[in-house]
Amino acid sequence: MDSSSGGAAAPQRLAAEAVGMLSEGVSLVLGRWTGLQMAVAEQWGGRESRRKADELAADILSWFTQTKPPLYIDDLEELIDQTMIASFNAEIEDGSIEEIAEELMLMHEDCLKGNYESIQKLKQLGPQTNSVSQSQLVVNEGDDDDESSDESESDSMAIDESAKQSDSMNLDPSRSNNKPVSDPDGWTVVANKRNRGKRSN
Repeated sequence: MDSSSGGAAAPQRLAAEAVGMLSEGVSLVLGRWTGLQMAVAEQWGGRESRRKADELAADILSWFTQTKPPLYIDDLEELIDQTMIASFNAEIEDGSIEEIAEELMLMHEDCLKGNYESIQKLKQLGPQTNSVSQSQLVVNEGDDDDESSDESESDSMAIDESAKQSDSMNLDPSRSNNKPVSDPDGWTVVANKRNRGKRSN
């Protein structure tokens, strides 16, 4: 409880208004986190994935309001990481948990001072729904094999180029019964069994 920062020390507990604002801020930050939103959209946590994401937000808010100071970022990272593993069976190793935890810690400090500017900025930005669909595309295309991962990433950036024959999935049903097509690297693209349709004898 000793604060050596110059000027007035920030209160250690959030005021009622600050708790409400922090709750909204936590929801906004988690709503923009691609890892969590993809887990919800793909139902990695089952049919109750949305509820589990809401519980994560509530657990984070509870951690901020119920834990005795000082609050350590490592503990928050652990809470988020363990929840993602337990609720969504997802180990997030892209550094985003650390970024989310840091953003939330800074937001909490601002709320202690009655500064809600970062939350207002997030409100103005709105939800980041497009990143989830782009991430899904990269994940789905990257599932084939390691050798085509570079090709898959370039394909995800050039979605509008429908003439490209190196896509990992054949989306044109009229071509599903055609002979296999060779891509520029010499690999033969073969339709999935369920995409071949009925055999014609």
